[in-house]
Amino acid sequence: MDKIILEKVKFDDRGLVPVITQSYYTGKVLMQAYANKEALEKTLDTRFATYFSRSRNSLWVKGETSGNKQRVVDVRVDCDGDSVLYLVKDYGVACHTGEESCFFTKTKDSSKPDPYEILHKLYEKIEERKHLKPEGSYVAKMFEKGSDKIIQKVGEEAVETVIALKNKDKDEIVYEASDLLFHLVMALVDAGVKIEDIQEELLRRYK
Repeated sequence: MDKIILEKVKFDDRGLVPVITQSYYTGKVLMQAYANKEALEKTLDTRFATYFSRSRNSLWVKGETSGNKQRVVDVRVDCDGDSVLYLVKDYGVACHTGEESCFFTKTKDSSKPDPYEILHKLYEKIEERKHLKPEGSYVAKMFEKGSDKIIQKVGEEAVETVIALKNKDKDEIVYEASDLLFHLVMALVDAGVKIEDIQEELLRRYK
């Protein structure tokens, strides 16, 4: 399969191909760089993202200096063969500015995450409030009350979601299901279970 991937890549006249790097779990685009055949071969062999630096005219493994290495789950080639995609996990931050993604400049001014990463960002926000305990935080108060109270709340929200589903009221279903997901994520944080763990289990069951 690795050999087939390499055969499909169409390198430019410099022997390079653009590489887009994307988070395996959230789908977030992290960065764009270049690779030559040697960089792709090393990536496929080591499973760590390797690129070609045009300024230094040499290979570089992402995170060699910073420690933010990108473990490659899959390498994909687009339909024309002139662009490559690295799907990565355990990557820390991708941008030299300290941002998770190099694509942090937006056309709209918003601090909200993108829809595809909302559960992961919600997990991070709940985890942050658990540890920082900001004054007036509902999440902080729930953690102060302990695991039993959090689990009880998940049960209550589950019942309310079932009632909403029984009523077949879309707005009610959306509202109650959102409450249920919020409190379920809080319970996962409390139990030390990651969203990635749930994703991996669902992938295991997928047929």
